[in-house]
Amino acid sequence: MSETETSNSAPKNETPKEVEPAPKQKQKRESNSEDSISAAKKLKTEQKQDPGVDLGEGNKGSGVHEPNSGGREMGFKIEADAAEDKGLRHAMEDAWVVLLDASLDFPGKLRCAHFAIYDGHGGRLAAEYAQKHLHTNVLSAGLPRELLDVKAAKKAILDGFRKTDESLLQESAAGGWQDGATAVCVWILGKTVFVANIGDAKAVVARSSPAEGLKNGSDEACHLKAIVLTREHKAIYAQERARIQKAGGNVSSNGRLQGRLEVSRAFGDRHFKKVGVVATPDIHSFDLTEREHFIILGCDGLWGVIGPSDAVAFVQKLLKEGLPVSTISRRLVKEAVRERRCKDNCTVIIIMFRHK
Repeated sequence: MSETETSNSAPKNETPKEVEPAPKQKQKRESNSEDSISAAKKLKTEQKQDPGVDLGEGNKGSGVHEPNSGGREMGFKIEADAAEDKGLRHAMEDAWVVLLDASLDFPGKLRCAHFAIYDGHGGRLAAEYAQKHLHTNVLSAGLPRELLDVKAAKKAILDGFRKTDESLLQESAAGGWQDGATAVCVWILGKTVFVANIGDAKAVVARSSPAEGLKNGSDEACHLKAIVLTREHKAIYAQERARIQKAGGNVSSNGRLQGRLEVSRAFGDRHFKKVGVVATPDIHSFDLTEREHFIILGCDGLWGVIGPSDAVAFVQKLLKEGLPVSTISRRLVKEAVRERRCKDNCTVIIIMFRHK
């Protein structure tokens, strides 16, 4: 894991580690709705497809989706898909992106794939804005497309987050809305993975031991460990609280900023920006090896009812049954909502690495 890149005011990240938090639900607006599971809708986007990308069928929902099979490069193939359910919420406020070929108008020699979940609160306008603009802003900020430069890639991601939040705040002020959104994002450039997050959405990688990682890349044959790649940004945590108080904000006895907002970093949340809310992400990078088998991205609705180790074990079990990633993502959401009674919006992206 490389050094975390963040602003001077942001706390340093701890080394990603295996974490099994006690299930806890984030308090949002509650309402009754049918408990229906649906895979995420596929919005066809006009993109240049890499000749090496093997395209398959995707699902449908509130996301931007390129079909779910990626081309081989650096000895592995990427497959990914998303699924979502609104739980007991009146409306779905999450948005997501699955792009196996994410080069858009910035072609280059490096394979570029992008995946993201935006968990909206107070509405879905901020989530939809970030869904539409963040990746383009990161590309425009100089995401490497020819030769990998880790420092340049992290700077582009940092600048892309900043530009997206600045323009989002301008649009929300003009439109008179105050929505916010947390985010967990992944970019894969060549064989290097970049993970960026703000708020309480998480990324977890399933990693085998050095010896087991050489077993032909088999997900079924080895024990996989859940490694959390992100750190939650909540007002109640000491480092975030100190930054908020320095900015003139207050963390109430209920652990919420100004008694209202649980997260301390997010896109939007216009009225909370002056009291410490920022959109500065923590950014990690690592090179893919045969030890990395898949990554699970999830909003806090998922992680509130299922721990990282349980989620990895659940996915691995379905891989043993030979199920495709699209079915596995739907099954994981169904497990969270129907079996474990997740009341929040629940969105999942599974990114699978098929090693040669």
